[in-house]
Amino acid sequence: MKLRSTVLVVATFVGFVTHAYADSKTVTLSVPGMDCEACPITVSKALKKVDGVEKVAASLERKEAVVTFNDAKTTVEVLQKATTNAGYPSVVKQ
Repeated sequence: MKLRSTVLVVATFVGFVTHAYADSKTVTLSVPGMDCEACPITVSKALKKVDGVEKVAASLERKEAVVTFNDAKTTVEVLQKATTNAGYPSVVKQ
């Protein structure tokens, strides 16, 4: 029983430390294939399905999506794959 309690305390601490070191990052993805009013909606929905995405703002006029995400849960590459799988390949905007 004591071992089980110790394991629980350690697991809780590790979870807390991992969460404490996770940062929110923001990336702007250029999505040149967006060419109609429905495109930003489709891109936003695809990105919001990615675990760790906190906020998405897609713009048809700028042909880009600004994504805020938890870098402990996802990566820019996963975000790009999500837009590509939705039919809208993207690249990181410099």
